[in-house]
Amino acid sequence: MNIQRRYSLPNCTLLLEGLSDINRAANFQELRPELSILVNAECYLSGYNQPLVGGREFFESLVRAVSAYAQEFLSNVTNPQAHNQESELVEFQKIDSNQHRLIVHSESSPENFESNSNYPKPPIQIDLTTVQLFDLVEAVDQFFADTQTLPELSLELQPVTRRYGGASSAFIKQAIPAAVGVSSLAVAAIAFNLIPPPEVRPPEPKSDEQTSSTIPSVTPSASPSVTPIAAAAIPTPAAIAATPASTTKPTVTDLEALLNTVAEITDASQLRALNRQVYNQIHPAWTNRLGLKQELIYRIGVAADGAIVGYKALNKEANQGVGQTPLPNLLYNPANRAPISNEPIAQFRVVFTRQGVLEVSPWRGYFRTPEVVGEKITDSKTVKGLNQRLYKAVRQSWSGKPTFTRDLKYRVAVNKDGVIADYEPLNQVAFDYFRETPLPKMFQAIYGSNVAAPNNKEPLAHFQVLFKPSGTLEVVPWQGYQ
Repeated sequence: MNIQRRYSLPNCTLLLEGLSDINRAANFQELRPELSILVNAECYLSGYNQPLVGGREFFESLVRAVSAYAQEFLSNVTNPQAHNQESELVEFQKIDSNQHRLIVHSESSPENFESNSNYPKPPIQIDLTTVQLFDLVEAVDQFFADTQTLPELSLELQPVTRRYGGASSAFIKQAIPAAVGVSSLAVAAIAFNLIPPPEVRPPEPKSDEQTSSTIPSVTPSASPSVTPIAAAAIPTPAAIAATPASTTKPTVTDLEALLNTVAEITDASQLRALNRQVYNQIHPAWTNRLGLKQELIYRIGVAADGAIVGYKALNKEANQGVGQTPLPNLLYNPANRAPISNEPIAQFRVVFTRQGVLEVSPWRGYFRTPEVVGEKITDSKTVKGLNQRLYKAVRQSWSGKPTFTRDLKYRVAVNKDGVIADYEPLNQVAFDYFRETPLPKMFQAIYGSNVAAPNNKEPLAHFQVLFKPSGTLEVVPWQGYQ
């Protein structure tokens, strides 16, 4: 099976194509198969029509040169690995503070790239801005965070020898030790003087257990699709070698394996709340709802805070059409959230229908009737007053002739001041015709979004609101899910 991995930034995209080694694959049906045999590597840079193309030797040389040159650029200490023309296919040359030349020594030179006629077989020369350079660094960074792609290719961290720094002690003091991993965001900020340089500290040795973490899992597609990869320490001051995988790269745990080692969330009330969080993440992000020939069905894993940690295509169309869904872009990013480790996971079935309707439901259904999560206002006098205030507010905002033919049922919650804090469709027709109700506009006027997460931090009074085809409105105290 052909496997593709794509690491995309605004000015650079790395596309890797290859195969799994069946002798190493423990489970061919795993959520995200390992790309262990590299067949083709392509590097797309903004402003150039043709990509840089090569095999494994080209790709390894590219990441070595990128790593070494990034170290040199940041530290002002020369790194000969970045300019090793004799043994490397790829090298860099600094033109000025904002221009960097990428040189690829190859058999042929694609059109639209400048050539140097001093070589019998002219190399490819591409001039990059600093922004393009650090997008290339980030793409390489994403690759090294993805341990399901060429896992044996790892970082070999080595400090730059002092003799390359010359006589200037100032340059030596500026040098960033090669043993220090700097995040890509920090690197970019340093490059543009946006934030102060990070404090430099040698890392403490860690065991395999200490360095393992979970990276978002993505089902491969037969067509190119973005594979979101967690941000990790950039290979800035490093030489890259095809050595056995080390603890520099975290261990990927796919959804199947994760569920074998952690508890599964089965509480009906918690599942109901997470179901809504999943829907509220995917629904507004699914912007391209046209052109689906078949339903795309996925099984997804969700952490207790609603973070989507992995997904698996359940039909052929879903595997091929993942790029038509927002799922790749919604996987959690460890740079913005603590790594998933030993956390309970909930499973959901997500269907992108041909009609453009999103369906989300618990993978195993509800074992009992769910309850509303959070503290509730129960004083009968207070509830009665809030009931009247909610009816008046909705009635004043609802106008026009309904086009639906069945009752739209919603659960609506308000705080002690009568302000809508949460609402939830209770039947499919309520999902389909929610725009004919005033609820989204009322909610958006308060929170800036009509799919905001429910407010569980203050006591709320809950009501069932019915919009009838006749134009009649009913608001009654909440009696629970039916």
